[in-house]
Amino acid sequence: MRYLWAALGILCLILGVVGIVLPLLPTVPFLILAAFLFARSSERLHHWLLSHPRLGPPIEDWQSRGAINPSAKRLATVSIIAVFVVSLVLGLPPLILGIQAATLGCVLIFIWTRPSW
Repeated sequence: MRYLWAALGILCLILGVVGIVLPLLPTVPFLILAAFLFARSSERLHHWLLSHPRLGPPIEDWQSRGAINPSAKRLATVSIIAVFVVSLVLGLPPLILGIQAATLGCVLIFIWTRPSW
């Protein structure tokens, strides 16, 4: 099982890193999941991820206080709005737009109701 946890952790880490450059792919949720999976598979990988100067602080903020960095909140909001605007420009059907608006609205509410560090 440890190998499966580690493999899934590496996959989540890769998706999180890709999410840094792709605004449609979330970064921090994948990093948090990778930390969870590494904690169950490899103490070395878990420590490396949490002590990483760029990837570790958002995970630590979330684990210790359930907090999200204010600049990450703003970036997430801009990305969500951009995704919805692209959907409007593509002319997606109203039902899809409604589902997307409701889902993205819930995500925004969740993000902005979390404490800031």
